[in-house]
Amino acid sequence: MLAQKGIKIFTGNSNPQLAKDICKELGIPLGTSEVGAFSDGENYASMYETVRGSDVFVVQSTCSFRKDGKDKTVNDALMEMLIMIDALKRASAGRITAVIPYFGYARQDRKTKPRDPISAKLVANLITTAGADRVLTMDLHANQIQGFFDIPVDNLLGSPLFVHYMTMKFAAVHSDTMVVSPDVGSVARARAFAQKLNMPLAIVDKRRQKANSSEVMNIIGEVQDKHVILLDDMVDTGGSLCHAAKALVELGGARDVTACATHGVLSGQSIQLIENSCIDQVVFLDTIPPKEGVNSSKIKYISVAHMFAEAISHIYMETSVSPLFL
Repeated sequence: MLAQKGIKIFTGNSNPQLAKDICKELGIPLGTSEVGAFSDGENYASMYETVRGSDVFVVQSTCSFRKDGKDKTVNDALMEMLIMIDALKRASAGRITAVIPYFGYARQDRKTKPRDPISAKLVANLITTAGADRVLTMDLHANQIQGFFDIPVDNLLGSPLFVHYMTMKFAAVHSDTMVVSPDVGSVARARAFAQKLNMPLAIVDKRRQKANSSEVMNIIGEVQDKHVILLDDMVDTGGSLCHAAKALVELGGARDVTACATHGVLSGQSIQLIENSCIDQVVFLDTIPPKEGVNSSKIKYISVAHMFAEAISHIYMETSVSPLFL
């Protein structure tokens, strides 16, 4: 149990349950605060306990969410976090760590065409300017985003949680199971995952032969009669994941497909798409909370509270966080 005097944990509205679970793991109460919006949509934050000299952690995923029956956007989540950090800084907090289980705008990490923004860098600047002293996050879309910050960044890996789950799930058929990367860009992540599971690796290579033509799927590796684990860092619309699964079953002859991804963004009709797909199960971490009022027999969530609690404990005690990356 951590001493209650020196550490405070506050949460915005995007993922309050995760913040409560983290506090439960640490054996400390969640900080008392009020974070909301005025009638015109402007966000506000009020802290109802002293933070002077404290080591403060602000838990907020920059994802869309629902609050009081209203849909809120990624921008609402981001502004809530920035305003909370500013309030804590002005209240003389000793150190402020932005705990961002899901870091939004991470896909805009480079210029792909002229006059494109690099939004991930802009968001990094905003968090630093607001007054954060360090950032704790999980599975950034691109590792180089750590370099966008001028403050320390700890990027936790969700793979150990998936390794444990998949080891148990496929224990009886381990020799007939393999890991598959849904695209070429995810190969490095999938390779490391396959090595931890001691399983072979295959890759789904998708390409558009010409303009206005459908994508052609090529499977690099032998997945015939195999149990397949598809690994990705996030699922947004679900299209790429479901198309890759379809190719593995119809073209590759895979026996079944289980997918796992750290962040379940799940926008639009993604949940229905997953329900209608050939995927047996999709496993997410709760860096983004489950959609309110939406249930799916194919979707499962694993809690990251223990991992974040351990990281927060290491940061607070000024001990190395590196053991968490093994």
